[in-house]
Parts: sequence; C-alpha cells; structure tokens
Amino acid sequence: MIVSIATQKGGTGKTTTSISLAAGLAQLHKKKVLLIDIDSQANSSKVLLPEYKSLDESQTIWTTIIHRNPLPVHKSSAPNLDIVPSHILLSNADVELTTAKDHREARLRHQLEAIKDQYDYIFIDCPPALGWLTINAFTAADKVLVVVEPGYFELDSIVQLNKTLAEVQEFYNPELDVLGYLFNKSDPTVNSRESLKLLRQAYTNQVCRTIIPRNVSLKDASFNKQSIFDLDPQSKGAQAYQKLIEELFI
Repeated sequence: MIVSIATQKGGTGKTTTSISLAAGLAQLHKKKVLLIDIDSQANSSKVLLPEYKSLDESQTIWTTIIHRNPLPVHKSSAPNLDIVPSHILLSNADVELTTAKDHREARLRHQLEAIKDQYDYIFIDCPPALGWLTINAFTAADKVLVVVEPGYFELDSIVQLNKTLAEVQEFYNPELDVLGYLFNKSDPTVNSRESLKLLRQAYTNQVCRTIIPRNVSLKDASFNKQSIFDLDPQSKGAQAYQKLIEELFI
C-alpha cells in the first residue's frame, strides 16, 4: 500500500505522523517500509538519516522529480525502514514542472513502479502545499491520509485539498481514495472539541477513530532525531500512533 500523508497548512504534525507510522510499522510490526520525503523542508530526512547533511541533490528525490532518475533509496536509522530523502532545491520544483512536456504528474509513480514490490508499506511525506509535488505524490498513491489540527482555518484548508484530490482522481489516478482524516494535536480545550465535532460532521465515517494528542514527547523525538518509539515508547504520543497503526494497517 502506498499512502500519501498530506495537509495544506504547515505545522499540523504531518511529518511527525509520517515518521511515526513508518517507524512503528517497521520496528514494532517488522514490516518492510519505505518513506519518501517529497517536502523541500526535508524534516523526515533530517530525523531518519544521520548522514543527511553530507548528501548532495543527486542522492535525493530531487534527481527523480527533476531529472526522472531512479529513486535514491537509503537505509534509515530505524530497522526495516528505508528512506528517499528530500532536498531544499525541491522548493523550485513547481517552476520546473510547470513548463515540462512529459507526464510531469507521474514522474514519482513511474520510478516507484520499479521498487514498490520490495515493500509492505510506502509512505510519502507531502509538502504543505498543493503544487506539482503533491500532485506527484497523489498520482503515485493508493490512499491519502489527511492530517488536521484544531482551528477554523485548519478545517477550512481541507476544502481546497479535497478539490486537488478530486482533480487527481479525475485526470491522473482514478483509484486514489481517502484513507482517513486524522485529528492531530488534540488538547482539552473548547477549540479542540469544537474542531473535532465539525470535522466529524463534515466527513463522518472518514475521520479516524484514533485521536493524536498534543504531546511534548513527540516534539522531543523530532528534536533528538528519533522516532517516538525510540525516544519514549510509553508516552501518550507513542501509544496513540500505535493505536492508529492498528486501526488503519494491522
């Protein structure tokens, strides 16, 4: 299964979710997992790849998206988990792809075809924007997991993301489906409770039953360049992501 993890707004916990699902399935459930970082911020890459700073762009997904080369797969710091790292140069990818004459939406999918059978699960950490990189991720995926945090503007942004999803389904990938809407960074506030209520009213059965709490251990894990299962497997954050893995994949 290939899952794109997406949001239109930054700071929702999309990358933490990508790392936690990939590392959890690889470490706790012994699945063979690939994480593709297609976000130019490269946060997943920096957490999971100790030698990331020594890589040049030809060793990252930049070479696939821009030059249509095979995916450069690296072993991550977690067992059973490989990663295709990102690069800051991807921030200019939309300019490059806008003028491309090939099937620019399918560059990632084309290269994934060669290696996808080697993995039980493949996750794509999308950028917090709806340009050609996200369209590449959606075109390559079987499912999309949409990460949402509490707040009016955060909920409102889902509408535009769903429009992009619908366009990809119509023109590029008719088999694409929503895996779920994940409510993240939940806390005991009125804003959080009302946001979750509105999300469930709008998307009903598509909202994940598992709610990810706002948890300091999840922040600490990223800061220490570890998955939550390495840093603090007994934390509320780790327990929530383990529950989400069981809900969606096991």
